[in-house]
Amino acid sequence: MTYDRLVCANCAAPVSEGRCPVCRASRERLQQQEGIFGQLSPVALVTLLIALIAVAALLHQVV
Repeated sequence: MTYDRLVCANCAAPVSEGRCPVCRASRERLQQQEGIFGQLSPVALVTLLIALIAVAALLHQVV
């Protein structure tokens, strides 16, 4: 989940702006949770999945 659309329950501002300590803490926590695939868009993830399936199919035919 990205924090650019979240609204803080404490100050009612977008979490991405970090206006209050709660916003800043939530923003930091969400940034730490983003792993290697956190930066990729859903389209890129689907493309990567299709490419992996194609490679697996090619390897299956060769073996």
